[in-house]
Amino acid sequence: MGVAENGAEEKLGSYERIQSMHEAERERKKEEIRDACSDGDIAKLVELADSAGGILDDGLRQKAWPILLGVSEPAAGWLDGDKCWQRKPAHRDEEQVQLDVDRAFVYYANDAPEKVMEARKQALFRLIAGVLRRHSMLCYFQGYHDIAQVMMLVLGPGCGAALDRLSLCRIRDYMLPSLTPALQHLQLVPAILNAADKELAAHLSMPHANYALPSALTLYAHDIQAYSDIARLFDFLLAHEPLISLYLFAAIILSRRQRLLAIPQDENDMLFFTLQKLPQPLDLESLIEEALRLFDQHPPESLPGRAWRQISHDSVLKTSRSITAAQSLESTERSFERQAREVAWQETKQKALRTAFKYRRPITSTALAVAMGAVSIWLRKSGNDRVLLAFVLSGFGLIRSR
Repeated sequence: MGVAENGAEEKLGSYERIQSMHEAERERKKEEIRDACSDGDIAKLVELADSAGGILDDGLRQKAWPILLGVSEPAAGWLDGDKCWQRKPAHRDEEQVQLDVDRAFVYYANDAPEKVMEARKQALFRLIAGVLRRHSMLCYFQGYHDIAQVMMLVLGPGCGAALDRLSLCRIRDYMLPSLTPALQHLQLVPAILNAADKELAAHLSMPHANYALPSALTLYAHDIQAYSDIARLFDFLLAHEPLISLYLFAAIILSRRQRLLAIPQDENDMLFFTLQKLPQPLDLESLIEEALRLFDQHPPESLPGRAWRQISHDSVLKTSRSITAAQSLESTERSFERQAREVAWQETKQKALRTAFKYRRPITSTALAVAMGAVSIWLRKSGNDRVLLAFVLSGFGLIRSR
């Protein structure tokens, strides 16, 4: 049972706004969600997830989220009895997983007795380790435990299949051996801003958009403190392709337009700090509406510059454009492997170019010396070594031509 359903640990946030819905309207929406889940009507679920309040409560989310993630049957999202992963070799990142899990449950479900908290942490470790052992090519990143924590609190500790699909079909670019693809994702944020508000985009002109990295990597789970808010936001994020989280970040920036324009353009540190820190409280419903509007008016293919074109064809941003299209985990793993090789090749090539640039003068001098040596040998063999001597001396200005 999810934390929100228990009620005792509900935090302030979207919950109060949801409760303001007329009770009859709320019950009608609940019935619509149940019907959509029973019928497997993903389009209807998306519509309901986008509307005020999202999927409403954890009981309904336990039905809806696995469907939105493409788990074939809701029951298949539960792996309570699956012990196969424990027989697989330990994943290389499990030590870091343990360190992060020990620091988990800071915001959500943090007032439970110590024994309950310890049991939750053990369950969270098993959940994450299960994903990593089943898909050993994935690389754990700090913040993944924040995502897994939300999934576990809503769906329960046996939600391994749902987390498998979220990892491979939604955020696998962040689980590559390199952070390069993630940084390329972030460049879409200034591109969206440039399409939507050129003045603000020019004011925020920076060589990178790393201010969006913590939110993008963790699907906002690291930054949003109210459990009801992060659960409601996941309703929205899981109902759309992975790109939507970047449009949401652009919407957050646009909502702070006046404050950002008031900061001098040359104060990069202050701008970066302000951009990185999410406003509190978040008006999620209006931000969701704005993100959808931005996506509708400025789809990725229409964005200015090269931000979208430089995204790999095997990136999750391009292979998961539709959540209704069937994707097998095997196909996502193949995309992962191809992109990993592509990134490794690009980084090797860039490293070689940097090395060549760094040593370009010594290499040029060495090549010239070798060439001069070869010419001198030829001249001596041909009896023209005096010509070479005269040429060198004249080069140093030691003899004058007549």
